[in-house]
Amino acid sequence: MNNNFDIIIVGGGAAGFFTAINIVENNPSLKVAILERGKTVLEKVRISGGGRCNVTHACFVPNDLVKFYPRGEKELRGPFHQFCSGDTIEWFEKHGVALKIEDDGRMFPTSDSSQTIIDCFLSSVQKLKIEVLTGQSVQSLFKGDNYWKVETQHETFSCQKLIMTTGSNPKIWDMLQGMGHTIVPPVPSLFTFNIKDPRIKDLMGVSAFAHVKVKNSKLEASGPLLITHWGMSGPGILRLSAWGARDLFDKNYQFTLEVNWLNDLSFEETTELLKDLKQEHAKKVVSKKSPFDLLNSQFTNMRVPNRLWERLVMASGIDSETKWADLSKKQLTDLANQLTNGQFQVNGKSTFKEEFVTAGGIDLKEINFKTMESKLHPNLFFAGEIVNIDAITGGFNFQNAWTSGFIAAQKITE
Repeated sequence: MNNNFDIIIVGGGAAGFFTAINIVENNPSLKVAILERGKTVLEKVRISGGGRCNVTHACFVPNDLVKFYPRGEKELRGPFHQFCSGDTIEWFEKHGVALKIEDDGRMFPTSDSSQTIIDCFLSSVQKLKIEVLTGQSVQSLFKGDNYWKVETQHETFSCQKLIMTTGSNPKIWDMLQGMGHTIVPPVPSLFTFNIKDPRIKDLMGVSAFAHVKVKNSKLEASGPLLITHWGMSGPGILRLSAWGARDLFDKNYQFTLEVNWLNDLSFEETTELLKDLKQEHAKKVVSKKSPFDLLNSQFTNMRVPNRLWERLVMASGIDSETKWADLSKKQLTDLANQLTNGQFQVNGKSTFKEEFVTAGGIDLKEINFKTMESKLHPNLFFAGEIVNIDAITGGFNFQNAWTSGFIAAQKITE
């Protein structure tokens, strides 16, 4: 077997395959190989989006799209002007995969199966004669005068250009650090909060649109909040975890979370509202029914489901039979506080599904984002999550893989 290639890509994931396919489509004469340490390729694609593969997000303006990246916002602006979500849709359609947009903007193959994406990639590499070599765990990298040498546990390969698409692989980061690259230490990015609190005990599956804030910090977010067996999850919490990845790691995931269950309604506005409800519903029992339920069109943007409402009423020192008319001023104030500024103690985190995303990787200052080439070593390129870029959930991490892979391929085949 001849182990000399024009281009070697280390990492058989989304970014690796996308880069390889674009290179050979641009220049069919190039000899390209993908080296993967595992027995199978595209594993993360397989499990993403609950097995449906959340390919990208229906956000088509580069300057808007970058706002979903806690790390990489500034650096991705230029690249997204070259290859954005619209280009992703077009690329997959050209390769026989139609995508659809869901209500929240996430985009999936119309088949609702990640296998469609995997099949697209596998048939493309076969057609383009790209060699996919599994069970090849890279042990060392060596840079010659105008070539790279890649040693795996079985063999030695050489190439003119080397592309690293190994995602969050500490061993590869160590190797690159040995070659002078700076690695921003990896910390988890998308995670849910562990909270033990009587107010949310046994309320699994209850959700509300809330504003959440880490006490005594600038970290805040809004979005659907889901109460889980372990504590709190949902887009609002995940957004907070992504933007707060470093700070929350430094706090060892021990902090106070402030929750406004009424999203943007202030304490003062809520107090006034409760006073009106006291007049309006004088004879009704406070705990029986949430005045902030969907059925009440007056407060459509606020949803405090009945079960949660009952708990917040109890936490305000109001017993289960008290009528609105009998609420004391203190009880009213306490209830307004529970609704708009509930304090919950967070004690640790849980991984969000299998979609484990890390903040960290190659320092962005050491990469030329016009080409995805290393500023330290000519002919060494990066794509995907190996660099210190990550996004919130919703197809954005894949979009970074497609864009960086496309740009690297463009440069290499110029």
